[in-house]
Amino acid sequence: MGNNNVIDMEKSKDKFNWKKYTRSSIAVVIFIVIAIFVFSNLFIVKENEYKVIRQFGEVVRIIKEPGLNYKIPFIQSAESLPKYQMTYDVEEAEINTKDKKRILIDNYAVWRIEDPKKMISNARNVVNAEAKMSEFIFSTVRSELGKLNYDEIINDEKSSRGSINDKVTKIVNELLQKNNYGIVVTDVRMKRTDLPEENEKSVFTRMISERESKAQEYLSMGDAGKNRIIAETDRQVKEMLAKAEAEANRIRGEGEEAAAKTYNEAYSKDANFYSLFRTLESYKKTIDEETVLIIPFDSPYAKILMGEEN
Repeated sequence: MGNNNVIDMEKSKDKFNWKKYTRSSIAVVIFIVIAIFVFSNLFIVKENEYKVIRQFGEVVRIIKEPGLNYKIPFIQSAESLPKYQMTYDVEEAEINTKDKKRILIDNYAVWRIEDPKKMISNARNVVNAEAKMSEFIFSTVRSELGKLNYDEIINDEKSSRGSINDKVTKIVNELLQKNNYGIVVTDVRMKRTDLPEENEKSVFTRMISERESKAQEYLSMGDAGKNRIIAETDRQVKEMLAKAEAEANRIRGEGEEAAAKTYNEAYSKDANFYSLFRTLESYKKTIDEETVLIIPFDSPYAKILMGEEN
């Protein structure tokens, strides 16, 4: 009975195969390590990026299409470059205009990488590419704005900035292409044009003076126009009054002529009546309540007054 409690270790070892278990575990570990190793060297290229594959520091491949890719472990490395358009603020700088005025120019540029291999070969990285692009933009803007007067740049009515922006963009792209930098500038724009601080006050004073002068010019033109209109109106009124007066005199003359003709015709029919009428008319003008007349008693005038004249 006591012998039944004794375990035979040799028989148990045969039942549990330690070697087989160890080999399986090692295989699993190796598989996991290989999987990690493989997946660590897989990478995804996104829609908005380039992948640059380097081997011992040299560019051996540039992947432009999105998708899953693989690099050789320990030998190759992958880095990303932006494929989308980027905005770069060009550092503010002073330039001289054609009429020797100094102004501050603040530009920005929209740009993108067109050929990553050329960009890496000649600019090495994005920072250097932007620096070189900034140099070209500044030199071109300085050259082009140096051909314009100050007023042509800041005055909205006379400004040529729109065409200058397009011209600067074209020239900068030509310079970048000539030097094989592999980047393209989509647009260059002026954000701001200001005066240096020391010149602002004097220029503002001059601008105010010019505006006041222009306002006075407009007022003078208005006064001249008003005086011209008044003079023309007075002339027309005088002409109208002169014509009206001439017409009235003509009508009056014709009336007096007709009246005289009528009187003559009437008076010629009775000479005594005409004589009496003229005498009475003279009385109306020469005799009133205070009039004293001294006339001969036998004069026709006295006989009429006495009612003796037939």
